[in-house]
Amino acid sequence: MTPADVEAVRSFHRYLVSERACSTHTVRAYTREVERLAGSAEAERAGGLDRLDPLGVRLYLARFHRTHKPSTRNRKLAALRAFFRFRVRTGAISRDPTEGLPGPRPERRLPGPLGAEDCERLIEVQPGRDRPELVALRDRAIFDVLYGTGLRVGELVSLSVRDFDGERREVRVRGKGGRERVVPVPGKAVRSLQAYLEPRRRPGLLPEPLFLNARRGRLSERGVRKLLRRRLLEAGIGRHASPHALRHSYATHLLDADVDLRSIQELLGHARLSTTQRYTHVSTERLTRVYRQAHPRARGR
Repeated sequence: MTPADVEAVRSFHRYLVSERACSTHTVRAYTREVERLAGSAEAERAGGLDRLDPLGVRLYLARFHRTHKPSTRNRKLAALRAFFRFRVRTGAISRDPTEGLPGPRPERRLPGPLGAEDCERLIEVQPGRDRPELVALRDRAIFDVLYGTGLRVGELVSLSVRDFDGERREVRVRGKGGRERVVPVPGKAVRSLQAYLEPRRRPGLLPEPLFLNARRGRLSERGVRKLLRRRLLEAGIGRHASPHALRHSYATHLLDADVDLRSIQELLGHARLSTTQRYTHVSTERLTRVYRQAHPRARGR
C-alpha cells in the first residue's frame, strides 16, 4: 500500500466509527476489504486506490467469481462502494469507480425456524447434574430471552444488567448502526432473568454484563453458539440451529399469530421492511405444503 492509501484507509475507518456508527464487525470487515484492494495488483498498476477506474475494480472482484458465494461477493462490493463514496464526498476523487457496477444475484435462502414445540423443549430442558445451579439458571434465561424477544446474538451478549427492566417487562437494546430500541420481554423470560439475577444481587451490579461467562466476564457470541449446540442435544432436537434460528422462529411465530409486519419490523430492529418480508416466505411455504397434503385436488399427480 502507498502512504496515501494507508491514510485513506485510516480516514475511512474513522468515518465508519464516528459518523456511520457501524458495528465493530462491519468496521473490521469493510476496512479489511479496502486494505485487500489496496494491496491488489489492480491497485498497484493504477498507482493507488484513488486512481482505480471501474475496469480495475471489476477485474479485482472478478477473481472471486469461482471461489466465493454471491452473498460474499456482494459484501465485498458493498465495502468498496462505501469507501469510494466516502472518497467522493470528501473531495479526494471526482468519480466513484463502483457506480453502476452490478452485484451478483444473491441466493434466495429462506430462514430455517424451529417449531414452537421445539423452542419450548429447548428452553424447558433439564440440564445435566454437572452444571452448577447459577450456570443452569443463566442458560435457561439466555434461550428464554433469545426466543422471547428475537434479539440478535450480538445484541444479547452486549446487554448489561441496567438494560433489563423487570417491572416494565422490557429490555433496552442497541442494535445495528447504533440504533436503540425497547423490546418487550414475555413473562416467562422475565422470571428466568430474575431467577438468574437474584443470586448475583449486590451493590454495583447494574453496570455488569447481563450474561457472564465462567470467568465472570461478558459471555461471547461464540459461547452462546456452543451452549446452543449442547442444549439441542440435551433437548433431543435432531437438527442444527444457530442462535439466529431463534430470531427467525420468533418472527415466524408472531407472523403466524397475525401480528402485522410493521410491528415485527420494529421488534426486530430492521431498518427496511423488505428485510422483515423474508419471513412471509416461510409461512407461505408452510401453507403451500399443508394445502398440498390436505386438499383432495392437490394430492394427485
